[in-house]
Amino acid sequence: MNAIGTEPRGKMVNSFDPASATGLSDRTRNLVQRRAALLGPAYRLFYNDPVEVKSAKGVLLYDAAGNEYLDAYNNVVSVGHCHPRVVDAITEQLRTLCTHTRYIQEGILDYAEDLLGTFGGNIKHVMFTCTGSEANDLAMRIAKHHTGKSGIIITDEAYHGNSDLTASFSPSLGAQSPLGTFVRRVPAPDSYRIPADKIGPLMAERVAAQIQDLERRGEGLAAFIADSMFSSDGIFAHPTDVLGPVIDVVHKAGGLFIADEVQSGFGRSGEKMWGYQRHGISPDIVTMGKPMGNGYPVAAVALSPDIVQNFGRDNRYFNTFGGNSVAMAAAQAVLNVIRDEKLLENSLRVGKVLRDGFADIAGRYEQIGDIRGSGLYVGIELVKDRASKEPDAAAAAAVVNGLRARRVLISATGAKANTLKIRPPLVFSEANADRLLSETEAVFATL
Repeated sequence: MNAIGTEPRGKMVNSFDPASATGLSDRTRNLVQRRAALLGPAYRLFYNDPVEVKSAKGVLLYDAAGNEYLDAYNNVVSVGHCHPRVVDAITEQLRTLCTHTRYIQEGILDYAEDLLGTFGGNIKHVMFTCTGSEANDLAMRIAKHHTGKSGIIITDEAYHGNSDLTASFSPSLGAQSPLGTFVRRVPAPDSYRIPADKIGPLMAERVAAQIQDLERRGEGLAAFIADSMFSSDGIFAHPTDVLGPVIDVVHKAGGLFIADEVQSGFGRSGEKMWGYQRHGISPDIVTMGKPMGNGYPVAAVALSPDIVQNFGRDNRYFNTFGGNSVAMAAAQAVLNVIRDEKLLENSLRVGKVLRDGFADIAGRYEQIGDIRGSGLYVGIELVKDRASKEPDAAAAAAVVNGLRARRVLISATGAKANTLKIRPPLVFSEANADRLLSETEAVFATL
């Protein structure tokens, strides 16, 4: 152990490493020491020089000294930090009533009806939880009950939660975090290295092979679960015909397809309300989380009636805080703001500004190998050489920390931690995009 904590053994993606920390201010060093002493070794901080935040508004964060940071990373506050309509809805409801779902309340019914109207297909029921981890945990419980099987297939670097079950199918938590024996992995749809017309068939072929292995070992397939933007795998938004062939293989084996919309939903793609809708598919189960309450803990599982019928017959579902009246007020306010402020359209427009801007920067800096994404979810893959496409994690870390020094906050993702992850609140403006682009170019000039 050193003066400010233990060196983490898990996967490091844009994490503060106390073992190599230098140049911290006395205040930051003291706070990091207190954090390690009080919260223990499992917590992680961002950036070589961690940021202390005291307040926020819109797309801006402020530290203890009042310095302003441009937040180009937080999708939790999907409609912006401290949005007044969400704050007012939470405050008013908390003044009135906060209780669970075992009493009749109109708020939860109104919101459920409103939310379900955004899906289409056979998604007719919704069950509420507090977090995306809980939602994915519940979805998988239902899938196992419905199919009578236990196998789960995921992509190589997927993240689906931190409960005991969801962590067991979240390889992005790192090599020291064990995967379940019932879990199988397939490579992400790497559009940078695989021809577009081959990705869908190849992925379906790989899923079929893993299903065969699960069946041979007596597990069978309960579900294939994917975030349709493949966020933790490196952000692969195109092509959008990848998941159709996979669903066909999954259904043929009697399994379910679960669309994890925690990161790619609620208008993030700019093209559709839900990420899976870009692929023209109908999932059996949809899970939601983080952006749903703009920071208030609310999440959900939406699904078709036939899938939950026997589960509901055999099990009671109750969650003390899931779907409580304040959570429903927060969620309703967020959905209203997304529509009223035309944030889907904003995501599409500003996202294009970002990708076009990065394409311009790429003309001057060979480290930028690929520019991906949709709407306000942008991935910039950095490489050592465009011909070999060899990942360059060091360059990504340098850009992320260089931007942090200029008070612009992004992160990194992917199996090799070499893809810049840009995922700002949906209220991010063209002026904000220009600031991010100009500061990024300034950082590239120093590499």
